[in-house]
Amino acid sequence: MRNIKLTIEYDGKRYLGWQRLGDSDNTIQGKIESVLTKMVGEETEIIGSGRTDAGTHARGQVANFKTNATMDLTKMSDFLNRYLPQDIVIKSIGEASERFHARYHATGKKYSYYVWNDVIPSAFERNYSFHYPKELDLDRMNEACQMLKGTHDFLGFSSLKKTKKSSIRKMTELSIQKEGSQLHFTFVADGFLYNMVRILMGTLLEIGAGTMELTDIEEIFTTKSRMNAGETVPSHGLFLDEVYY
Repeated sequence: MRNIKLTIEYDGKRYLGWQRLGDSDNTIQGKIESVLTKMVGEETEIIGSGRTDAGTHARGQVANFKTNATMDLTKMSDFLNRYLPQDIVIKSIGEASERFHARYHATGKKYSYYVWNDVIPSAFERNYSFHYPKELDLDRMNEACQMLKGTHDFLGFSSLKKTKKSSIRKMTELSIQKEGSQLHFTFVADGFLYNMVRILMGTLLEIGAGTMELTDIEEIFTTKSRMNAGETVPSHGLFLDEVYY
């Protein structure tokens, strides 16, 4: 049986997230599985590197599926991109080893979050960045980024109530780039907890706006309390850029 690896780009604006849902077919996984099943003539399940929330976008989601089909890869790619909605694109397709698993074998991920920091909103960026009109202190935010980098227990920066699995993650990059009114935040870590990027973003924005202090970061690490962290920012500014193996 062949194991096929996909790299997928999608605009998550009109979808209920990645994961297939029993009461709706309006998910990324559901749309791709529907086309795959027609393509190979057998019920097909894809395994994603992880779930993305409703409204979240991806430039480099990775998934794999197994099939007995003999169709060559070029024809598979052509078929998928022909019949998938235009806001879901298969960027690359390839043969993977029999044991490759898109989720279990991932060693890290890279996310971007975009903030439109201006009193005046943007008609063009409104679906792909969070409009935040308050004035922000970038020096304070960059200092906060340095405090968040490294190996920490990020439970307080997640929506997990509790977990039997480790909530310790290693953040290797957290940076901010400013271009005009747009702020581009980059997050790279060996893994992310549920809503971790969106809560980290809410915390950074509150620190930049002066409604939270830098010392609050250490308190969140110590108490592991979600209540002490910033708000969960909207999903439409979030992009899964790359998955590392």
